[in-house]
Amino acid sequence: MVDAKPMRLVLASASPARRELLARLGHPFEVMPADIDEPQDGFHDPRTFVQTVSWLKAAAVAAQLAEGIIVAADTIGWINNHPILKPADEADARRILREMAGREHELWTGVVLWRRPDDLQIVWQERTRVAVAPLSDTELDVYLATRPWRGLSGAYAIQEKDDPYVRVVQGSITNVIGLPLESLAERLRLVGLSVSSSSPGLVYRTQ
Repeated sequence: MVDAKPMRLVLASASPARRELLARLGHPFEVMPADIDEPQDGFHDPRTFVQTVSWLKAAAVAAQLAEGIIVAADTIGWINNHPILKPADEADARRILREMAGREHELWTGVVLWRRPDDLQIVWQERTRVAVAPLSDTELDVYLATRPWRGLSGAYAIQEKDDPYVRVVQGSITNVIGLPLESLAERLRLVGLSVSSSSPGLVYRTQ
């Protein structure tokens, strides 16, 4: 008897962080980055924005794929009714961290699973609340000199576990990094994919 061919899994992202996260579910996958023009409006509503962009990414890859399951995602940070973007330079990183220090902000990720060829789609959005501790000017200087911030939304990398200033208040840490593995694993099983039940050492969820 010939074993059934494993279902093809495709990640519609060039993000190294998303590649690392998806690999933790234990199913082989391909990377096909979506080539889209992201909308420039919609920032008044983070949930709608990530839902729209993740769907556009999935649709772009679905047009090139005859069969398989596509995973597409988009993540945005949100504070004071505006998006948290990547810092342009160190001065901008300092401004962003000052705004977040001593308060909570939100990270929203929109995810789309698109199965070809029947075009079944599962769409959802996930929110994580993150707190940044108060930072003095001296602590900001040290943070920017010793922590990764370049090219990172919010000027921090929460996957750096020894960060004494940033913590998850509610939700999934993998959602902050860019792919909510707990809910993704559940939905991948719904569409017929066999994946690991957890990703050791990285996934946790607070209530």
